[in-house]
Amino acid sequence: MGVNKVRFKIRKQIQQQEPKVSVFKSKLKKSVTCSVPRIRSTVTGFFPVMRWLPKYKVRDYICGDVMSGLIVGIILVPQAIAYCLLAGVEPIYGLYTSFYANIIYFLMGTSRHVSVGIFSLMSLMVGQVVYKEMFLAGFDLSEDSQASGPDGFNGSNSMNLTAGHLHSVELMGLQCSKECYAISIATALTFMAGIYQVLMAVFRLGFVSVYLSAPMLDGFATGASFTILTVQVKYLLGLKIPRHQGYGTVIITWINVLANIHKTNLCDLITSVICISILVAGKEIQERYKDRLKIPLPTELVVVAGATLASHFGELNSHYGSSVSGHIPTGFIPPQVPNFSLMSHVALDALPLAVISFAFTVSLSEMFAKKNGYTVRANQEMLAIGFCNIIPSFFHCFTTSAALAKTMVKDSTGCQTQVSSLVSALVVLLILLFFAPFFYALQKCVLACIIIDVPAKWRDSKNDAIVWLVAMSATALISVELGLVIGVVFSMSCVIFKTQKPKVSLLGRVNDTDIYDDVDEYANLALPARVQVIRFQAPLYYANKDTFLKSIYKIVGVEPFLEMTKRKKAEKKAKEMSQRRAKASGDNNNGDVVIGLVQGELEFHTIVLDCSAMPFIDSTGMATFKVLVKEYKEIGVRVILASCNTSVIDTLQKGQFFGKNDEDMSSLLFPAVHAAVLHANSTCAAVRLEDSVV
Repeated sequence: MGVNKVRFKIRKQIQQQEPKVSVFKSKLKKSVTCSVPRIRSTVTGFFPVMRWLPKYKVRDYICGDVMSGLIVGIILVPQAIAYCLLAGVEPIYGLYTSFYANIIYFLMGTSRHVSVGIFSLMSLMVGQVVYKEMFLAGFDLSEDSQASGPDGFNGSNSMNLTAGHLHSVELMGLQCSKECYAISIATALTFMAGIYQVLMAVFRLGFVSVYLSAPMLDGFATGASFTILTVQVKYLLGLKIPRHQGYGTVIITWINVLANIHKTNLCDLITSVICISILVAGKEIQERYKDRLKIPLPTELVVVAGATLASHFGELNSHYGSSVSGHIPTGFIPPQVPNFSLMSHVALDALPLAVISFAFTVSLSEMFAKKNGYTVRANQEMLAIGFCNIIPSFFHCFTTSAALAKTMVKDSTGCQTQVSSLVSALVVLLILLFFAPFFYALQKCVLACIIIDVPAKWRDSKNDAIVWLVAMSATALISVELGLVIGVVFSMSCVIFKTQKPKVSLLGRVNDTDIYDDVDEYANLALPARVQVIRFQAPLYYANKDTFLKSIYKIVGVEPFLEMTKRKKAEKKAKEMSQRRAKASGDNNNGDVVIGLVQGELEFHTIVLDCSAMPFIDSTGMATFKVLVKEYKEIGVRVILASCNTSVIDTLQKGQFFGKNDEDMSSLLFPAVHAAVLHANSTCAAVRLEDSVV
């Protein structure tokens, strides 16, 4: 009792030195205090580039940053154009997105290696919303018109609508055609996602990402990969079929593809086969000779350049009807405020986008920071990715995130700081200003080849594998949004199930040490004489209290209520027999005899509960402990606790489990299992000695 009480008092005294009210007042006073150092700290905290850029070591860093920036920029350009097929917008907007996101993250990000920009999963989720809203607005999703393009915002598409052949809607006082409406939806969605992310950063809601387990994210990404592949099949085959809206995209799309397979464009099919073969061969060569190659092979750029030249000089569009990217203008479009009337339509859709975007960004930031020996600020990362969505939404961009593949390229090519992102942005800028029109003849099937993802690997853990499979199946077979919800709910359900059905172990002693472990896991463990040591490997709370009790009853082999019932029946039977014998012999005591031998003796006299694997208990758990002690006491068995942490002790003390003023603490609580076993045996021996003397 002395050790436990002293430890508890010391801990309480330390807590009482700083009352919560005074701590709150101190923090509040500090937060409202305004001074030059505090303003400087706030500004540099919001823009981390102001801290590290003045200390930039040009000689040490510049070569690695420029090299990685150029390589990522070269990879980024074809991907930026290609992923617009997923997002349902014109190729120019992918270039805008990549340009602005890299610059903003350069200013606000805390990771040195993360590459923020266009990401296939984000593009797919944006595209799902864009096509859904376009369908609801009455647009024909199968038409390939390029009526308005980027100029739709400036009203220059009005002459295209005079013939009445194209459907349009009115936005902000202007007639907006298909392409204009698509980017309007995308920017409104992006703005809302950015707002959610900034709010999550302000209110410190980063803990939400804890519920996105790695297996769930892997399964979600793999399911999305199947969806991405399915969405691109029509481009690979040159089919002109509408993009399915609603649940079951993968199944319905494949049915439509098979129904229209006879309409396959042979030119697109042959081009797709050639491009995929080159891309796969390039990845194989890269993987096999990665130790010899100083930089990644620019396979995607080679494919895009070669296919563009072949399409242009072979006139594949006019001769064979092959779908091409179309005109990509140079320069920038004047900024436009996102359409607030559309935000109510996409407010709910923006939430999963915001969560997935910041989850990937924060996890990648922390992963590469740990690998390269520095730290990142998760909350600032959320702010950075939030503003990478809010600000670009005014410049006709769609939702961004950190991308694993490009981040790995940066890390492997000598990246040292986010100056590499600035170099990548300059590469995209060159394309925007001078070279964008050269991609006019680029076939859409080539872009589809670049987009296709490879599914993630199967997990080793059985539980993780099930979570992965459920998330992947739901995402691929139902929808991306519902796949995320189902994945999160199922992952959390698995955690809850684990706490409801935890492992309960009978412990034995390791040789002559004071160490106790699971007798089912380790051989040659000695069970302590007449003491049952049990470990419950989960928190004890309202949801698993019944499991806890049943597990204890099963392991010790004695359920108190049944044992009491059994004893009462035996006592009653013995008493009746005694009365009959007394009546037969003419004894006048009416069979009132002491039946001491009826109860018998159990094989154990004490149960020691090892609470080392029990992180906390609630009031129901505390009440369960009381019930357990009381029930076993009635049949002559003691229940004592060992290795409880301070959280469990606090709850037990508040519930007066140890009696008033903790008077029974020394007999019910022990710092270690071996101490509890020794105490149980010594107490039992002392009781027997007293009985023998009496």
